[in-house]
Amino acid sequence: MKKRALITGITGQDGAYLAKFLLDKDYEVYGFASRRVNQSYSNLDYFGITNDINIVFGDITDQSSINHAVKTSRPHEVYNLAAMSFVGLSWQEPIHTAQVDGMGPLYLLESIRNFSPNAKMYQASTSEMYGNNWEADFTQNENTTFRPRSPYGSAKVFAHHSTVNYRESYDLFACCGILFNHESPIRGLEFVTRKITDGVARIKHGLSDRIELGNLDARRDWGFAGDYVEAMWMMLQQETPDDYVIATGNTWSIRDLLTLAFEYADIKDWDRYIVQNPKFMRPAEVPHLKGDPSKAKNDLGWEPKTSFQDLVSMMVKEDISRLG
Repeated sequence: MKKRALITGITGQDGAYLAKFLLDKDYEVYGFASRRVNQSYSNLDYFGITNDINIVFGDITDQSSINHAVKTSRPHEVYNLAAMSFVGLSWQEPIHTAQVDGMGPLYLLESIRNFSPNAKMYQASTSEMYGNNWEADFTQNENTTFRPRSPYGSAKVFAHHSTVNYRESYDLFACCGILFNHESPIRGLEFVTRKITDGVARIKHGLSDRIELGNLDARRDWGFAGDYVEAMWMMLQQETPDDYVIATGNTWSIRDLLTLAFEYADIKDWDRYIVQNPKFMRPAEVPHLKGDPSKAKNDLGWEPKTSFQDLVSMMVKEDISRLG
């Protein structure tokens, strides 16, 4: 009998990579998606798997539609990837962010508890929950105290603690993956990594002469989404549920990213193409995020396979090809 998996947020970057990963493992995959007039399945189309997914429409902030999705899919595994995941936008839509990223997971936990208590659940937590709190060497691990610096981070902290509480109170198999930044060629254009690689490709093709950015000195621990979804799956294959930091353990600045992206496009003196725009500065910046993935390596046997350099090269090449 095939295992059944329910993925919320299946039309996003992680949802598409995870769906492809699970289909390759012969899962029956159900995707929970919003019913929109112009719903895009471009990320699923990227892998050619759209017709292989059983789409269940609903709203992550509506208990009844979540109940319907759980009853319909009868899942062995649930991956909650649905979120308003762009940190910058969370400042403009804090209430919506709290509802989707905070209350949404709670509705899902309630549905699993009531209708599918044997299902294993993965909750997508985030490094943004740490904010400006780091240990020595600027590194964050599973024991680092959360100090979020955005509505997005705050909502995710609530969801994280809710998941832990349901695990401990109702004996649910529920895990939180505290993922640091993870990117790919299908990352949304609003995210700085893809904004840069797409912008570089446009400059390469003569379609633009600038990229407008905010803080160039922020440092992030960037990995490849394709590697990180495997860690999500690994967490649900363990005998005991737990929470794990998923990261590379290395950091790079926006300037480092720009240097590599322009280099791979064979464009020199990239400074002349960059305009710093105050509107892209966050009210409360998180200057440095660096994860310690030791626990995931020891317990899960997980390590990132894709280097930062290979990730940036992959993204630049695909954007140049796409626009060409």
